[in-house]
Amino acid sequence: MTRRYLLRTFGCQMNEHDSERIAGLLSAEGMVPTEEAERAEIVVLNTCAVRENADNRLYGHLGHLRPLKERNPRMRVVVAGCLAQKDRGLIQRRAPWVDVVIGTHALPALLDLIRRAEEEGPQMDVREFTEVFPSALPARREVAHHAWVSIAVGCDNRCTFCIVPLVRGPQLSRPIGDVLAEVQGLARRGVVEVTLLGQNVNTYGRDITIPDSPRKPLFAELLRAVNGVEGIRRIRFTSPHPHDFTPDVIDAMAGSEKVCEHIHFPLQSGSDRVLRAMNRSYRSARYLSWLERIRGAIPEVAVSTDVIVGFPGETEEDFRATLDVVAEARFDQAYTFQYSPRPGTAAFQVPPEEHVPKQVVQERFDRLLTLQEEISLGRNRELVGRTVEVLVEGEGRKGRAQGRTRGNKVVHFDGEPAPGRFVEVEVVAAHPHHLSGAAHQPAGV
Repeated sequence: MTRRYLLRTFGCQMNEHDSERIAGLLSAEGMVPTEEAERAEIVVLNTCAVRENADNRLYGHLGHLRPLKERNPRMRVVVAGCLAQKDRGLIQRRAPWVDVVIGTHALPALLDLIRRAEEEGPQMDVREFTEVFPSALPARREVAHHAWVSIAVGCDNRCTFCIVPLVRGPQLSRPIGDVLAEVQGLARRGVVEVTLLGQNVNTYGRDITIPDSPRKPLFAELLRAVNGVEGIRRIRFTSPHPHDFTPDVIDAMAGSEKVCEHIHFPLQSGSDRVLRAMNRSYRSARYLSWLERIRGAIPEVAVSTDVIVGFPGETEEDFRATLDVVAEARFDQAYTFQYSPRPGTAAFQVPPEEHVPKQVVQERFDRLLTLQEEISLGRNRELVGRTVEVLVEGEGRKGRAQGRTRGNKVVHFDGEPAPGRFVEVEVVAAHPHHLSGAAHQPAGV
């Protein structure tokens, strides 16, 4: 009898990439996906540990699974990802019906752990290093036209709010030849857009030694190499660190026609005092100067960012500095977060009296959101009346087709919602989070 699996993914693009590998491993064993937990023999929750509510979401889902497993003894429950790496044995102590806890470095062992759980009881593998790069594993993708391509795992930065180095480890870059071989294989299978993934993509290669050479491969070199792969029409990457966004990367973006005019450029705070407490290696004036340099070289670039509100010790003056930088930077989009303490990070050790009261954090968060929505609307209005190339993703709201511009802006338009199709769309209306348009002929056909 064919076994069914249910896979739920929480968190960032790196988790989505890992989930494609998890699905690939299960599919290679002849299992088929299902969206009905009641019919699943294998349930995998691929978790994130970046935000505080990640824990609550995990244990909420596990609570819903408990009665299903009691009714179906064949069901095996797997917790994977960053929370598995961080919490380890705590998960099975809090939810003893979990069969497998598998950390971020142990994905190749997934099938073996499931088999052993069926024969021996609960299993856990939270090894501290990667033996096989995740991209070497088979993948099952939900879409045929786009693929995540991991170029590095882990991070060598030590931002005081971030748990990534704890759960993903130090940076480990893939050889440039391996990355290119994967992208070439994807292009042969019809993929037209790739997103290069890393916790800090622009430090790619610093940990690689090239035999008989003193030099190391650079991210700019990788961008140019991927740009040369026939069949790929769009290249994206995430996430860079502002400090490492060097002139050679800007030049590679500007000179590579397939690299999209979009960057994610995390600010985190506009207060120099808070940036110092966060252990971010720049200050607001330098950040804005980098942004000006990027826009000077790539005039059409769209910029998104991350901002944390309510970092311990943040004052009203600090927050106003953030508002000032956001107003000057005029981001196309901002992912705004209320600070959440994560055990294991340096900021977690800050005394409780230095934490910003919840109601103050919420009020500041609302003010930032209002400002950014005004800016996003203004930036999107600049595109009204222009024709943009849209890569169709499928059906969006109200039955209209949905796709994205090269600047990563969502567009809703009347037309055939065939995923992977390029369409020329005239922008007729702007909204804070999307554009509305009217389709013309397919692009490049």
